[in-house]
Amino acid sequence: MGEQTWDLWIPDAASQGVAFARGRCAATEVMWVHAAPPVLRVEVSDDAGRRLAFGDQLERTAETPMTRLTVAADGVRREDRWPGPDDLGAPVILPGGEIGTLAAWWNAPDQQEWRWSVEFYNHR
Repeated sequence: MGEQTWDLWIPDAASQGVAFARGRCAATEVMWVHAAPPVLRVEVSDDAGRRLAFGDQLERTAETPMTRLTVAADGVRREDRWPGPDDLGAPVILPGGEIGTLAAWWNAPDQQEWRWSVEFYNHR
């Protein structure tokens, strides 16, 4: 499947939008985002720069620190929610574009506190 570039923009900032995060990772259909802005534009492209998926004006769906982006037949879908046990091992992109793996997640039942770990790995 190769690698993908995930390019996230804040579309309603400045005259043409402002870059939020741009990162490269192994091909995936799900990308978690930490501290996503209220509105996102997302473009996923392959190694050759061909657009694989696109979503624009993706508005926040809930007040959480985490956003789940999913590549679907009709583009990219956004769901703001708390990660669960089934989400461990999924990629997470941070503001600026560093991509790691969600290694652990816990949040209080009242959702007023949370603890999480992201693992980063690189090779040349």
